[in-house]
Amino acid sequence: MGVTKTEIFTDEQNRLATMLKALAHPARIAILQEIIKRKTCICGGLVEELGLAQATISQHLKELKNAGLIQGTIEGVSICYCINPENWTLLEKALGSFFASYKMENSCC
Repeated sequence: MGVTKTEIFTDEQNRLATMLKALAHPARIAILQEIIKRKTCICGGLVEELGLAQATISQHLKELKNAGLIQGTIEGVSICYCINPENWTLLEKALGSFFASYKMENSCC
């Protein structure tokens, strides 16, 4: 079984891939949309809003946090999550740059 060779890629390429991998699930997109829509930290309510089990929501939040897309703060017995503005901006710029780099001039295929 082969090992991924992340060391042959730049830190930016690896970081972008990690964030995009975290985005590659519809439940995580829905969670991010809900956080953005509420314009505040979310401490609960995702279970009711999305109709997923608490354990499932927690796992998705963990993946989003590990990828750096959200951040959490402890408030009592709850962890409240919000968008990580620094990494969100980094992702926005990286994707904008990535998509802007392609200029359709002549189709090669």
